[in-house]
Amino acid sequence: MNPKSDDREPTQPISALPTDWRYEATIASVESIINEIEGGDLDLAEVFDRFSTAITYLGECETFLGDRQAQMELLIEELGDATEF
Repeated sequence: MNPKSDDREPTQPISALPTDWRYEATIASVESIINEIEGGDLDLAEVFDRFSTAITYLGECETFLGDRQAQMELLIEELGDATEF
């Protein structure tokens, strides 16, 4: 096996998202916020607050997806290393 600059195990999370964090629930929250904003019933200050919250949630989703992509790349690399003779 080739030495790697990153010795993390593929099942070990890279980021520090809470253990009960769920991608689907976070996306649902973002969609709900968008619906609230589009509804037009919020004060301008509330729109900015809700928008800021949605951006935070989307950042968490981006972190989650980036972590999973890195894990997949590591697994694929390890699979390639294991199949080379």
